[in-house]
Amino acid sequence: MPEMMTVPGIWLWGLLATGLLTTILRLGQAFHFTRIDMPFLLGTMFTANRDRAKVIGFGFHFLNGWIFTFFYAVFFKQFGFAAWWLGALMGLSHGVFVLVVILPLLPSAHPRMASEFYGPEPTRLLEPPGFLALNYGYQTPVVTLIAHLAYGIVLGALYRP
Repeated sequence: MPEMMTVPGIWLWGLLATGLLTTILRLGQAFHFTRIDMPFLLGTMFTANRDRAKVIGFGFHFLNGWIFTFFYAVFFKQFGFAAWWLGALMGLSHGVFVLVVILPLLPSAHPRMASEFYGPEPTRLLEPPGFLALNYGYQTPVVTLIAHLAYGIVLGALYRP
């Protein structure tokens, strides 16, 4: 039975994959393909201070990325191999899950976000992402899927279960 990659390796490749995913999302925002800023959205769950929210959210986003690398490693272990194309399929599945399930649920858990059912209030700062995060721009799903595709490719190409 093949051995699983070491934990330090998972942390290292997870750092690289998460850094790439975050960079792609940020570039998508910088080039006006999307208005979504995941570290900011995550950070504003913990603080109303918009500047601090970016820092807190960035840390939380990286922590999430690292946690997901362990899930990918478990899947690769169960498949008995890792390959860039398998990582790409997993990344696309991960991206679709984020767009279809996680982001639409965000308003239910976010203390500073309006929802599809309740409009903005004076204390609310953010609009809800909506289905496929389309409220943040019609190219948001494409940018999100590309970022998660890259994440999966890195992990699939570099893991050696």
